[in-house]
Amino acid sequence: MGIKIIEKKCWPEYYEKILSGEKTFDVRLADWKCNINDILILKEWNPKTKKFTGRTLEKKVTYIAKTKDFKFFNKEEVNKYGFQIIGLK
Repeated sequence: MGIKIIEKKCWPEYYEKILSGEKTFDVRLADWKCNINDILILKEWNPKTKKFTGRTLEKKVTYIAKTKDFKFFNKEEVNKYGFQIIGLK
Protein backbone atom coordinates (compact mmCIF):
# COMPACT_ATOMS: atom_id res chain seq x y z
CA MET A 1 0.00 0.00 0.00
CA GLY A 2 1.36 3.43 -0.92
CA ILE A 3 1.78 6.51 1.21
CA LYS A 4 -1.42 8.55 1.56
CA ILE A 5 -1.76 12.31 1.90
CA ILE A 6 -4.45 13.05 4.51
CA GLU A 7 -5.83 16.54 5.20
CA LYS A 8 -7.35 17.42 8.57
CA LYS A 9 -8.50 20.58 10.33
CA CYS A 10 -6.42 21.83 13.25
CA TRP A 11 -7.56 24.51 15.70
CA PRO A 12 -5.18 27.48 16.16
CA GLU A 13 -4.04 26.68 19.72
CA TYR A 14 -3.03 23.14 18.71
CA TYR A 15 -1.59 24.28 15.39
CA GLU A 16 0.77 26.69 17.20
CA LYS A 17 1.95 24.00 19.62
CA ILE A 18 2.63 21.57 16.78
CA LEU A 19 4.37 24.31 14.78
CA SER A 20 6.66 25.14 17.73
CA GLY A 21 7.47 21.46 18.33
CA GLU A 22 5.91 21.48 21.81
CA LYS A 23 3.10 19.11 20.76
CA THR A 24 4.48 15.98 19.10
CA PHE A 25 1.26 13.94 18.91
CA ASP A 26 -2.31 14.28 17.73
CA VAL A 27 -5.52 12.75 19.07
CA ARG A 28 -8.23 12.01 16.52
CA LEU A 29 -11.41 10.01 16.36
CA ALA A 30 -10.49 6.75 14.64
CA ASP A 31 -13.20 7.11 11.99
CA TRP A 32 -10.61 7.16 9.20
CA LYS A 33 -7.55 5.06 8.44
CA CYS A 34 -3.92 6.07 8.39
CA ASN A 35 -0.68 4.13 8.33
CA ILE A 36 2.93 4.68 9.36
CA ASN A 37 4.67 6.98 6.82
CA ASP A 38 1.43 8.57 5.60
CA ILE A 39 1.57 12.37 5.41
CA LEU A 40 -0.83 14.35 7.58
CA ILE A 41 -1.56 17.85 6.27
CA LEU A 42 -2.87 19.94 9.16
CA LYS A 43 -4.88 22.90 7.93
CA GLU A 44 -5.39 25.61 10.53
CA TRP A 45 -9.12 26.11 11.11
CA ASN A 46 -10.64 28.95 13.06
CA PRO A 47 -13.72 27.57 14.86
CA LYS A 48 -15.04 31.07 15.56
CA THR A 49 -15.09 32.20 11.93
CA LYS A 50 -15.58 28.64 10.62
CA LYS A 51 -12.89 29.29 8.00
CA PHE A 52 -9.42 28.04 7.20
CA THR A 53 -6.65 30.55 7.94
CA GLY A 54 -4.51 29.49 4.97
CA ARG A 55 -1.71 28.03 7.11
CA THR A 56 -0.79 24.36 6.72
CA LEU A 57 1.68 21.97 8.32
CA GLU A 58 2.92 18.72 6.86
CA LYS A 59 3.76 15.91 9.30
CA LYS A 60 4.79 12.30 8.74
CA VAL A 61 2.87 9.66 10.71
CA THR A 62 5.44 7.77 12.81
CA TYR A 63 3.28 5.90 15.34
CA ILE A 64 -0.39 4.95 15.69
CA ALA A 65 -2.14 3.67 18.82
CA LYS A 66 -5.86 3.05 18.87
CA THR A 67 -7.64 2.92 22.20
CA LYS A 68 -9.60 -0.19 21.30
CA ASP A 69 -6.20 -1.91 21.09
CA PHE A 70 -5.39 -1.10 24.74
CA LYS A 71 -6.21 -4.01 27.08
CA PHE A 72 -4.38 -2.60 30.12
CA PHE A 73 -7.38 -1.20 32.00
CA ASN A 74 -10.86 -2.43 32.79
CA LYS A 75 -13.95 -0.49 31.76
CA GLU A 76 -14.63 0.80 35.29
CA GLU A 77 -11.13 2.32 35.52
CA VAL A 78 -11.51 3.98 32.12
CA ASN A 79 -14.93 5.38 33.05
CA LYS A 80 -13.58 6.71 36.34
CA TYR A 81 -10.25 8.17 35.16
CA GLY A 82 -10.33 8.40 31.34
CA PHE A 83 -7.12 8.32 29.31
CA GLN A 84 -4.10 10.59 29.18
CA ILE A 85 -2.25 10.99 25.91
CA ILE A 86 1.39 11.66 26.74
CA GLY A 87 3.89 13.10 24.25
CA LEU A 88 7.53 12.14 24.56
CA LYS A 89 10.79 13.62 23.28
